[in-house]
Amino acid sequence: MEAGPEILSVIMPASNEAAWIGRSLAALLAQDAAAGAVEIIVSANACRDGTEAIAEGFAPQARARGWTLVCLSSPEPGKVGALNRADAIARGAIRVYLDADVLCDPALLGQIRAVLSRPEAAYATGTLVVAPARSRVTRLYAGLWVRLPFVTGGAVGAGFFAVNAAGRARWGAFPAIISDDTYVRLQFAPAERHEVPARYHWPMVEGWRNLVRVRRRQDAGVAEVYRLYPALKANDRKPRLGWGGLLGLAVRAPLGFLVYALVSLQVRLRRPAADWTRGR
Repeated sequence: MEAGPEILSVIMPASNEAAWIGRSLAALLAQDAAAGAVEIIVSANACRDGTEAIAEGFAPQARARGWTLVCLSSPEPGKVGALNRADAIARGAIRVYLDADVLCDPALLGQIRAVLSRPEAAYATGTLVVAPARSRVTRLYAGLWVRLPFVTGGAVGAGFFAVNAAGRARWGAFPAIISDDTYVRLQFAPAERHEVPARYHWPMVEGWRNLVRVRRRQDAGVAEVYRLYPALKANDRKPRLGWGGLLGLAVRAPLGFLVYALVSLQVRLRRPAADWTRGR
């Protein structure tokens, strides 16, 4: 496959994702023809399971449809390093950053290509769907979370986001921060961020303790971006819920509201741990 603007690069950092990555790659390779020419770069970091072997096993299927799939291997842990190593060899003008536990609907890459095929800087994501949860507490939390203005306002990008060449030029290497998705999203004003109709399915962590742990880490990640890159905060402009919105959520989903409120309260009672925490 020749390098050029027609290539769409999918960058997938992965650390011990053997239970998930096969389904994620299978969904990518089932994209419809509108996806065009694609290269997939799995950037494995400090894997101690079968992640790398599973990823490499999809290379023949990628070749069969004229795509490429490579698996980078590094003993160094850390998502940011994995992103930077993959970015350094990616050839596509359009870059898709995809978590290894996310499943993409067949039309997603084609719609991303279409919306990002413009000269001006742009950011895009799909329509986020929280994957079905096993635990009741996660189902209740997720049922409330998807009603929040931040989510319903569109272009959340958790687990899946993409930029075109002009957009990617807005930052250099990924910095050593917690929340890469927040950092990238806030490189773009709301009018530059696009959500396409095709869906991607994002798993939420299971159980009370994991919800608190990950939510604490997410909040710390946003605060870190605000602190280190204060100019980016101007691009946030989240719709505010307000007291009327809170009351409406409490009436429509009382149990979900209670779970969400109690998780939020517990998050604020302790400081976040210093180590990286996966999103599920």
